[in-house]
Amino acid sequence: MANNGLKLTILFLFIITYEYCSTHVKLPTFTNTSTRSTYLIKDVFILAGQSNMAGRGGVIDKNWDGIIPPEVKPRPGKILRLGGDLTWEDAHEPLHIDIDVNKTCGVGPGMAFANAVLRGDPRRFRVVGLVPCAIGGSGIGEWSRGGRLYDELTRRAAAAGEGGGEIRGVLWFQGERDTLNISDAELYKERLRKLFIDLRTDLKSPLLPVIQVALASGEGPYIELVRKAQHEINLPNVVTVDAKGLLLQPDGLHLSTNAQVQVGKMLAHAMLRSRCYS
Repeated sequence: MANNGLKLTILFLFIITYEYCSTHVKLPTFTNTSTRSTYLIKDVFILAGQSNMAGRGGVIDKNWDGIIPPEVKPRPGKILRLGGDLTWEDAHEPLHIDIDVNKTCGVGPGMAFANAVLRGDPRRFRVVGLVPCAIGGSGIGEWSRGGRLYDELTRRAAAAGEGGGEIRGVLWFQGERDTLNISDAELYKERLRKLFIDLRTDLKSPLLPVIQVALASGEGPYIELVRKAQHEINLPNVVTVDAKGLLLQPDGLHLSTNAQVQVGKMLAHAMLRSRCYS
C-alpha cells in the first residue's frame, strides 16, 4: 500500500508539473525533419532593409543560380529562420523567399553572418535565430514608425522574442533607393537616425546593437550623399561596415554571391565586438 501511495504521489506531481509547463512555458518551435525537436531560440537577429539585405547574390535575369558557398551552408538545429508564417525552421538560402515575395531572392548576408557568429564564439551561442524583414526597392521613408514595413518588422520581432528568445541585434542594409533624388538623399540621415531610435524604443532595448552597411551602389546619382549620411550616424552601439568596392552583379546594383559572404562576415565581426553584446 505504501508503495502504491508513493507511485500515486509521483504521478500526481508529474501531472501538475506537465500542466504548468504546458500553460506557462511557450517555446518557439520549428520542424526539423531529422529529429522533430523543439528548440529554445536564444540569440535573435533582425535582418532589415532592401534588396541587398534580402539577397540577390547569384540572381541573373530574375533567375537564381542556386550556388551555395561553404560560408552560407545550413546548420540544422543551430541556425533557424522565422518564416513568413511566424514559425521557426532550419535556415537556408534564400532566407527571404517568403518575405520579399515580389522579387527573385538569392544569397544575402544573413547565413554568412550566422555561421561566422557561431564560429567566432561557439561557447556563447547555442542557436541563432534569423528574422528576415527586408523588402527590395524600399526607401527609408517606407520604414518610418507607423508604416507597413516598420509595423511588420516589429510584429515579427515580437513573435521571435516569445518563449525565451532574446533579440540581440539589428542588421540593416538599405539606401540604394534613396540615391534617386536630392531630397531623399538630404533627408536620409535624420530619417535613419529616427528609425534606429524608434526601433530601440519599441523593442524595449535602448542600446540594442545596430550594424548597418554603407552602400556599395545605388539606383541614382546621390550615392555618396547617402553614404556620408550613413557614416555620420552617431548613436551609441551603432556600427557601420562598408560594402564599397565589393563585386557587384552585372546589373551594377546588387552584390555578387561572394560579396554577400564578405558582408555577412563583416557584420558578424562588428556584432561580436559590440560593447552591449555579451
